Amino acid sequence: MHPVLNNIKRAAIALSLMGLAFQASAQTKVDDAWVRATVPTQTASGAFMTVTADSDSKLLSVATPIAKDVQIHEMTMKNDVMSMGPVKFVELPAGKAVKLDPNGYHVMLMGLSAQLKEGETVPLTLTVENAKGEKETLEVKAPVRSLTNMEGHDHSKMH
Repeated sequence: MHPVLNNIKRAAIALSLMGLAFQASAQTKVDDAWVRATVPTQTASGAFMTVTADSDSKLLSVATPIAKDVQIHEMTMKNDVMSMGPVKFVELPAGKAVKLDPNGYHVMLMGLSAQLKEGETVPLTLTVENAKGEKETLEVKAPVRSLTNMEGHDHSKMH
């Protein structure tokens, strides 16, 4: 085969593979993931992040090897009473960034196997399902932050 044709063929294959990789990773993205640091006797913590799906989807679950039980909770205020409890999933409308933060939906890590210290990283596995019923798994490495150390948090984006 002619060397120029061979290079063109190789470039075409590389481009098509890049296209496949882009499609596979473009469905849901996770930004600003972090986990709250704990004190030695604490057995639960929270994980927070922003999740954006490119099509109407649902965040079904989050898992981590460092906790016996992981649940997605929602904090709500009704008649000046705050309540928190587990939800089956979180709606991810197409293209809309959904924040999981201490004041709304968030992830509870319960039955921690060790203290979470600032500077460590917690592996999180998110399972997302789109409207067609196709499931996608996302691996996230979330840094551990203390409440007192909020640097790296852009307060101008908080509403």
